[in-house]
Amino acid sequence: MNANLQAKLTPFNQQHLLSFWDRLDDAERKNLAAQIERLDFAAINQLYRGRNESGDFRELANRAAPPPAFRLDNSGLKTGLGPFCAQHPPGLSGKMDPTPFSRAETALRAGEVGTILVAGGQGTRLGFDHPKGMYAIGPVSRRTLFQIHVEKIVAAARCYGVKIPLYLMTSPATHEETIAFFREHKNFGLPDEDLTIFRQGTMPAVEEATGKVLLEAPGRIALSPDGHGGMLSAMDREGVLDDIERRGLKHLFYFQVDNPLVDICGREFLGYHLLAGSELSTQVICKRDPLERVGNVVEVDGRLMVIEYSDLPDDVARRRNADGSLTIWAGSIAVHLFSAAMLRRLSRNADALPFHVARKKVAYLDDLGNLIEPAVPNAIKFERFIFDLLPSAANAIVVEIDPHEGFGPVKNAPGSASDTPEIAQRMMIAQHRRWLEQAGAQVAENIPVEISPLYALDAEELARKLPRGTRLEQATYFA
Repeated sequence: MNANLQAKLTPFNQQHLLSFWDRLDDAERKNLAAQIERLDFAAINQLYRGRNESGDFRELANRAAPPPAFRLDNSGLKTGLGPFCAQHPPGLSGKMDPTPFSRAETALRAGEVGTILVAGGQGTRLGFDHPKGMYAIGPVSRRTLFQIHVEKIVAAARCYGVKIPLYLMTSPATHEETIAFFREHKNFGLPDEDLTIFRQGTMPAVEEATGKVLLEAPGRIALSPDGHGGMLSAMDREGVLDDIERRGLKHLFYFQVDNPLVDICGREFLGYHLLAGSELSTQVICKRDPLERVGNVVEVDGRLMVIEYSDLPDDVARRRNADGSLTIWAGSIAVHLFSAAMLRRLSRNADALPFHVARKKVAYLDDLGNLIEPAVPNAIKFERFIFDLLPSAANAIVVEIDPHEGFGPVKNAPGSASDTPEIAQRMMIAQHRRWLEQAGAQVAENIPVEISPLYALDAEELARKLPRGTRLEQATYFA
């Protein structure tokens, strides 16, 4: 038995992790020892002891007010009611420069903007046994989510005559396959030096009843990704923040892999962020349902923050204003702009992103080495959420978008009630049909159309390129 490992485990009553040491070969022992050495058992013990001290969310929710918000509609700053969620109060006052587009273009042409793509999820809910970014979603082209996102970045870099690097965060479950997929497809046109693939960290699952770290195999601890908030420590650990500084990047556009409609580095959103001097800007949509499973962006004591759907009491979520509109209306869609300086500053603060507790069913080995598949939640996982940076950000702002133009998540298996591939495809087709018709094209009813950003990044570019008198009578992909 390894005496050093025993000495590390004993103060925290975690010696059971070595129960099957004698069964392991040399490679398995080396792997288990490395896992144990990487864990901070004092911190895990502290998190476990505070597992029920998550704060009084009812009291917090009762103090929460709807956030002031800009509205994104491609016409500049709106000071009155927006067209997407006209029930809630007006947005910020019109004191700012009403030209966000020109301000954004200046920053883009100066090479000040980079991108962060969070792609740690498997396509389990889709019935797809691969990284979700490999899912073919193009309604005509069958392009994957990864290809669609990268082509938008490549097209924007070409448009502004600069390099726009992509920092792509994977999880242990998706890392190697993601690297191989990008290598196979030559990064979809993105230069090697502009692609950094890095892996988020992990945290062990602990038994809720005892706080003991669970084993998933005799020589392997049950680990899971530490949440999208693990991005900050991973960027610091993997040298990403150093690369951002070396390149002179000032702003990072953050998005998640499952949204093919996201307007990457969109000028209006970026312009509002810059004109406000914001360290963190976040996109929201008007919630479709009071209990929708999205983070709720609110203002509490003059600071923006997010209350997770699981922490918002149902009766508070259902509150309505005198006109019948939802009081807590702003749903986060996980699209943000970060100040690079803020990320660096907060990476040095261990408490900038607290851990949240999630109670889950986790398979584990019992004392006899039998694999137990629990029928009810038996374990606690610890996760960080990137939106917890909001209260620490200076001049943070909220920007409401039209979901038809920027939010078509691919989360659930085909045939489900919401957030399915077929719904996202219909939204993509409808958006591109609008672009075509605005450009003067005649498009036959019920035919799918799709436009690669390499052909046209937006409706304006399409209008400049599309031949006069274009008529479409069959499925068409503009590549």
